[in-house]
Amino acid sequence: MDVVIVAAALLLTAALSVGCYYLRCITLDGAVASFAVGSIVAVFGSLNAFVLLTVFTAAGFAATFYGIRQKMAEGLQEGKSGERNWKNVLGVGLPPCIIVLAHYLLNFDPELFYVMFIATLAVAGADTIASEIGVRDKRTYLITSMKPCETGTNGGVSRLGTAASTATAFVIAVLGWLVMAGRLDAMLLVPFVAGVFGNILDSVFGVVLEDAGYISKYANNASTALLGALFAGALWVIVSRSRLVFVATCVTSYFKRELLRIPKR
Repeated sequence: MDVVIVAAALLLTAALSVGCYYLRCITLDGAVASFAVGSIVAVFGSLNAFVLLTVFTAAGFAATFYGIRQKMAEGLQEGKSGERNWKNVLGVGLPPCIIVLAHYLLNFDPELFYVMFIATLAVAGADTIASEIGVRDKRTYLITSMKPCETGTNGGVSRLGTAASTATAFVIAVLGWLVMAGRLDAMLLVPFVAGVFGNILDSVFGVVLEDAGYISKYANNASTALLGALFAGALWVIVSRSRLVFVATCVTSYFKRELLRIPKR
């Protein structure tokens, strides 16, 4: 990005981090981590990626504080009153930073960067909504057995949470593709599918790995978002090759028809 735009983005990141701290959305260490994440995306990414991350972060805070009184009454909120610390921030913010740095160092195909970056946000957004909105549905089932469980249990899924998280992944994919690629086409389904996949994986990891003490919930969030990005990248490669094969087949068929029309001497 242009130096002036980078400087403006850094100032905006600092202002938002400080503002969120004073609004008690995040702790002091969370504000520092938030500034670091925003700075990495601003310096090594693109303006579009920075804008998308900023909008996503704002939406995440809105989801966190939606119905916060009920969550606090039931003991389901983050922190004391919904605030996020540095572990929460990095659990969500580290995956997009890794994709941005990988793209900066390895120079990905632009579309590959788009689908992987958006996928990290789609996974994180779907998981956040599944947790924050899903707790309002008291009919919760353990994903590995589909037996009823208490609301807020690791790996617990509900109809409301699943529907809301799937819709969230789709909205993020649509908006993300529009912001990053500047258009709307079928390729946006790649980060959408990856978002749903990563969200389901988060629930499975919660039961299999998190409850067993192998990973923390923050490591769960980060690892499933990265796996979602890798899944999106693999899907993009498959779809891109299929498109190339389709185009090559069409071109070959066209020339074959044209050659057959040439009269023989």
